[in-house]
Amino acid sequence: MSLTGKTLKGSYKDILQMDNSNSGVDTTTRVIKDGEGTSSALRLSDDEVLIQPQNDDTSAAFSVLKQGSTELFKVDGANSKVLALENYVNTQYAHFGIANDVSDAWLADNHHPIPFGTTMGAVANDQTTFGTSTDPATSFTTANSSDERASDIIRYCWYVFDAINIDGVVALEGADAATGDTTRMHLMSYDITSGSTSCLTNGTLLAHNSDVTNAGSEQAYKTSFTVDSATVAAGKVILAFFRSDSVNSDYSLNITVKYHLT
Repeated sequence: MSLTGKTLKGSYKDILQMDNSNSGVDTTTRVIKDGEGTSSALRLSDDEVLIQPQNDDTSAAFSVLKQGSTELFKVDGANSKVLALENYVNTQYAHFGIANDVSDAWLADNHHPIPFGTTMGAVANDQTTFGTSTDPATSFTTANSSDERASDIIRYCWYVFDAINIDGVVALEGADAATGDTTRMHLMSYDITSGSTSCLTNGTLLAHNSDVTNAGSEQAYKTSFTVDSATVAAGKVILAFFRSDSVNSDYSLNITVKYHLT
């Protein structure tokens, strides 16, 4: 639009202005309005630009697009999301993993926890287990016994400092023998109680993969988990688990969790 040849009467609604008694921009941040007084999402002062929608709807408060309309950056105030290249700007990744020469003592039909990160690996002959049900047990009691000590369980725990949302989980697995097993994996969160034998309680299933029919050492397998409960409160711990229906093979495992802070 151009104002050339237009009268004030015929164009004033399209002219942006602010309510400041004809004093223009100053140190106070004011709403930018059109000529008939309808407020926009933009506020302006001599030192600040503020974007605040007039309505909490599904429209983005702020977007940056490529010339071809591909979205590069988006602030979605209605859903409290900030996205860059379609990912949350605070996207992060966590890892669980174990090598086959360490998982060789695992038992059939038992949910065995997988070490978190790379700083504290599992130890040979470790048989810490969270039961034989369809999903891992929702609690773990520590005791002065093999595979039940506090030192046995802590190496598997990812402590969650701030509330997070699980965006996806991918697992890689590889067997070490010609014959494999039917395997499955889970991701669980727990409350952790300091100074108590009721170490882990209130277990919640966060994600799981479908059963994998592993044909043995000649092929690796990649699976994407179904996310069952995405939100995890601050102060929880997260553990990953592996279960096989038999022990034809030992397994190397690599689990990556994609998440963002909330």
